[in-house]
Amino acid sequence: MARPSLLDRLPVTPPALMRRLAIAAVVAQIGIAVTGSVVRVTGSGLGCPTWPQCFPGSLVPVAHPETLPLHQWVEFGNRILAIVLVVVSAACFLAALGARPRRRRLLWLAAAMPLGVVAQAVIGGLTVLAGLVWWSVMPHFLASIVLVWLAVELVAEARDRAPTRPVVPRAVRALVIVSTVALGALLVAGTLVTAAGPHAGDAATPRLGIGVPALAQLHADLLFGYLGLVVGLGFALWATGATPRLRRRYGVLVLVVLLQGALGGIQYALGVPEALVSLHVLGAALVTAAAAAVWTATRTPVAAAPDAAPDAAPDTSTGTRAADPAGAPT
Repeated sequence: MARPSLLDRLPVTPPALMRRLAIAAVVAQIGIAVTGSVVRVTGSGLGCPTWPQCFPGSLVPVAHPETLPLHQWVEFGNRILAIVLVVVSAACFLAALGARPRRRRLLWLAAAMPLGVVAQAVIGGLTVLAGLVWWSVMPHFLASIVLVWLAVELVAEARDRAPTRPVVPRAVRALVIVSTVALGALLVAGTLVTAAGPHAGDAATPRLGIGVPALAQLHADLLFGYLGLVVGLGFALWATGATPRLRRRYGVLVLVVLLQGALGGIQYALGVPEALVSLHVLGAALVTAAAAAVWTATRTPVAAAPDAAPDAAPDTSTGTRAADPAGAPT
């Protein structure tokens, strides 16, 4: 008799535990993005001027005549909070290894959590070593946003635990994809506004040499374009008889997008106060999570999808993905 492999000896993960850990990953990914913004707006980006040590020869803050204690501890606190993210990410991956039946997509999404932490640690180290120059800070935030999206996907995969199929027509799925691309462009434009703005993380850091008004106008234009796509998606969902779960998630998306847009306008009118910057980062992460939730709600487990759209055919060959009658992958 063949001996069981090391993976087969792992304790079986209860489905409820896997989902709770995935939700914790969403919260932790959003949290680390927000605390990173606090580091920036308080000018604490170089509170710990080296990495992985805080100061040469010390992993923790030490008295230094050129660095305020507040800046040291804000930056060091953000690094400590990253440890929580490391623990949660590792727990997600171990839990996915213990899930039965073992599912390849669940494993890949769970593995993205610790791999993302490693990537963020490398990006963060390069950012510090580069002196917080704007082009090094941008990928640090955008990587967090990608990980928020993947964490929401992980929650959906942990919930479904079965092959899935589309519950919306192909044209609606295409509109969701287009709106997601527009959201990505909107987020990138937001990082450019920040790169040219006053909150660099350190007073001596050079900024992007493009006027804030021009970049803010680009950001606003992309926001209006994204809003138009979201409104169009709402009409499409109404016309095609979307499932109650998808309609609820769409409603949440509309709410957070409108609140984020209003917050951005207030922030700009008030001269970009520090507190509103961190709230705006929180809003960006919540919009991303809400958009990802809408994305995942366009599919549902085969056994629980009696209201699927006419062109949504089940496909159990891969366990998580399906193709429509035209053969286009979903």
